[in-house]
This record gives sequence, C-alpha cells and structure tokens, in this order.
Amino acid sequence: MTRIVDLNSDVGEGFGAWPGGPDRELMLIITSANIACGFHAGDPSIIRRTCEMAAEKGVAIGAHVSYPDLAGFGRRFIDMKPTELADAVIYQLGALDGCARAAGSAITYVKPHGALYNTIVRHESQANAVASAIRIFDPTLPLLGLPGTDSAIERAAAEHGLKFCFEGFADRGYTAEGTLVPRGQPGALITDGDAAAAQALALADRGITSLCVHSDTPGAAELAAAVAAGLLRNGYELRPFTR
Repeated sequence: MTRIVDLNSDVGEGFGAWPGGPDRELMLIITSANIACGFHAGDPSIIRRTCEMAAEKGVAIGAHVSYPDLAGFGRRFIDMKPTELADAVIYQLGALDGCARAAGSAITYVKPHGALYNTIVRHESQANAVASAIRIFDPTLPLLGLPGTDSAIERAAAEHGLKFCFEGFADRGYTAEGTLVPRGQPGALITDGDAAAAQALALADRGITSLCVHSDTPGAAELAAAVAAGLLRNGYELRPFTR
C-alpha cells in the first residue's frame, strides 16, 4: 500500500539584494513551501515572486511566521507581550495571503520560524498568542510543529480548535528529548545526503506528517533530492499534507 508524506522547505528567505536559498531548484522537489512573511526574511517582491513559483509548480503555500527580527534572521528570542505577538502573526498572515492570492493560490497552513518555533514548545503565553492569531485569521489552517514533546503549542492548538500536524527535520540533529540540537553546536546540521535520507525515512516511518529540508542548509537542493529519492524508493508518495 502506498504511504504518503509531505516534503517541505523554508523558502523566500532573501531580502533586498540578498537572494536567499536555491528556491527555484527546491520548488521542483518539495510539495509544500514555508514562505517567509517579511519579519525574519522576505520583502514584498520576494514574497510575491516566491508565491508565484510555488503556484506554478503546484506546491502548497505555508506561512513561515516569525518574531520581528530581520537583523537576527528570526533566531533570537524576543520577550513580546502576547497581544503584540498575536498582532505580529496576523500581520504576517495578511501579507502572505495577499501575495498568494495575487499568484492564484492561497495559504494552506502555518509554520513558525526559528526561535519562535522552538520557544512555543515550552512558552505557554507565546504559544497561546500564536494559536489565537491563527484562529482569528483562519481557524481552518493547520499548524506544523514538533511531535512528542508535550508541547505548549500543541495544547494551545487544541484549545483553539486548530489541527496540529507533526513535522520532522531531515537536515537537523535531535536531542534525547526530541527537540532540535541548537544551531552552532556539534551535530546540529546534517549535510550528507545519505544520512538525511535515512533520517527522513525513519521519521516518516514513525508517522511524521511533513519532513523539512532548510533552504539555507549547505547543498539544500541536493539534500532535498536525496531525501525525496529515498522516500520514493521505500514506497512513499510525496504529496502536500493539506490536500
């Protein structure tokens, strides 16, 4: 029997003259695109262009929302008031929604980025702020996050009536607690294609909904291709988890 899994990547992460990662190459491989919404990366032209690329290739569009932290690429914790964080998330969803509609597509899910993604695993008030913002904007949008961590964001999603989907990372190391090894520490990144494919397969076999390869990981397009090939060889069909 064919098994189904989604393959996603964080894209649209340029800004101004900085082009970001190999988005065009990744769009030929991935099934879902986590598009930066302007707060950690992305500007209006890049956001719209990335939405157009996704729409052209039939790739599902997800909102990659972040703390307002362009200088730190969204990888620094910000102690925001819950109301301000909720406003920031709604603002980003609105920006991406406009560009997605202009491209003839639509937002189909939400994935927090970087420090926000990791913080809301444990930070109750920020997790509630993110979940409440999504519910206010569109309660049908599912939320991607870490599985098996008894997380604040999974509980908040349930409280706000949101579907919570489990995400795994083919190109990141995991701690014994199931969280990601912090960037900069040994074992944080997986850059070997065979190793990434093996980890992706193990995660898929555990029932992960969507697998990620980051566009700023060295050799991202080659890694994604290796992951996709490995999954296909082992009987998986790659398909957006929102369809």
